[in-house]
Amino acid sequence: MDFKRTDGKNQDFIENCRLLDMDLDRRVGKVVKREKYQKYNQLDEIRQAIVVYENHKAIGGGAIRRYDDENVELKRVFIHPEYQGRGIGSKLVSMLIEWAVELGYQRMILETGELLAESCAVYRKLGFAVIPNYGPYVNMPESLCMAKNL
Repeated sequence: MDFKRTDGKNQDFIENCRLLDMDLDRRVGKVVKREKYQKYNQLDEIRQAIVVYENHKAIGGGAIRRYDDENVELKRVFIHPEYQGRGIGSKLVSMLIEWAVELGYQRMILETGELLAESCAVYRKLGFAVIPNYGPYVNMPESLCMAKNL
């Protein structure tokens, strides 16, 4: 398994984000009006991304994006369903945390949802705790925000 550092312009990363959106539409689209999140998931500001490969095939990815001088936001984490449950997502997020530390950030924040129980479990296992909704998610009750001090 290879974890390749890249950015938001990487075609494998872009395709992984498209698959993530399709998966979210399938899993939560009947409950959550996802279109209101689109403007917060643009890839043009993503300077740090990791794509996961197995036998030269992209099987997942994720990114971090500067939120402010102290906080970095975890974005667009997705492992293809047939590879989930093997610890790949946890390793990916751990590597993104390491990268954030290298860049000098003090805290990582993220937005997810209670309906994404598997994701929430991974984040909790890695030391993230629920915080009050921040920024654009303040008035979105279906959002769940978390943070981890680095």
